[in-house]
Amino acid sequence: MTNTPTATPGAAKAPAVLVLEDGRTFRGRAYGAVGETFGEAVFSTGMTGYQETLTDPSYHRQIVVMTAPHIGNTGVNDEDPESRRVWVAGYVVRDPARVPSNWRSRRSLDEELTAQGVVGISGIDTRALTRHLRERGAMRAGIFSGNALPDEGTMLAEVRQAAEMRGADLAAEVATEEPYVVPALGPDGETLPPGTARFTVAAVDLGIKGMTPHRMAERGIEVHVLPATATADDIYAVEPDGVFFSNGPGDPATADGPVAAMRAVLDRGTPLFGICFGNQILGRALGFGTFKLKYGHRGINQPVQDRTTGKVEVTAHNHGFAVDAPLDTVSDTPYGRVQVSHVCLNDNVVEGLQLLDRPAFSVQYHPEAAAGPHDAAYLFDRFTALMSATPMEAERA
Repeated sequence: MTNTPTATPGAAKAPAVLVLEDGRTFRGRAYGAVGETFGEAVFSTGMTGYQETLTDPSYHRQIVVMTAPHIGNTGVNDEDPESRRVWVAGYVVRDPARVPSNWRSRRSLDEELTAQGVVGISGIDTRALTRHLRERGAMRAGIFSGNALPDEGTMLAEVRQAAEMRGADLAAEVATEEPYVVPALGPDGETLPPGTARFTVAAVDLGIKGMTPHRMAERGIEVHVLPATATADDIYAVEPDGVFFSNGPGDPATADGPVAAMRAVLDRGTPLFGICFGNQILGRALGFGTFKLKYGHRGINQPVQDRTTGKVEVTAHNHGFAVDAPLDTVSDTPYGRVQVSHVCLNDNVVEGLQLLDRPAFSVQYHPEAAAGPHDAAYLFDRFTALMSATPMEAERA
């Protein structure tokens, strides 16, 4: 089921209702486009960075509930989007800003959501909704707005007909259809000419955020971004020094193509780095299972411990699935020994994997740090070190 919005500027403050698949409803006012939309209801705990959240492809087919009560105060600019469009299926806020105030603002958030056909709702008790989702788990939901709403029974029936996130194969829906290149940058931020980059990386786009290849470019890396359907032949046609698998939406259990491509990379021993969905793909490639979390991790304030250093990082997350791997033992796999390198301090979910016999590692979160925090930026340096190391050094990196 898809959005059926009408582009009414400011949504005309029409009545709106959020309906959860377990029958609970929340009534408020329209925010953004007027119409109806369906998706998985999830909550994000970030107090800032709503523009980056909206444009993160990993939120495809999800209705995002913002736990911070006041949203939209800095408006929308043309510099911060992480992709070509807003990807959330719907948006839920408590207290939208009446007037945006920021020197970079070009339009209000309400206007942006309306222009992109994103149906939202405002004026509801998002604290009560978040507590409900924490207790019952993420679930299907619908937002309905307009002056002639269906009865609650009809709305609930439509919500229960919507597709579930479990079993959803979504990466190809958000990824680039054609390869493109992000050139390497010099020490002063200048674009380096072809052939002068420190390294070349093949990045498989499973829902990549724009800041991710930029972070690699800042380190002198030329990034060739490839579609989610990229095969091993496509990856090695780039002649990469390293391979990167990005974040993205959907159920990793459906991603057989990326898993096969990653196994080919592991077979050849090319330095490999995966984040978020890429971490789940690495887990599957190594023979581990994946599972759906009750309500997931979403926001920019998630505590994770790097077990290789003991350091605790505050990190940006957006995932509803996780890798099922043993936390406290080194596992034997077809590609050598593997350990869990990072763990979430809230619930002990696996947040990173590191191979001990090959130059490959991954994390479950977003180190590109848009819109922050920057605690995990060192991971791009760790990837660079793998590409610059000798085989013996790579094992220790």
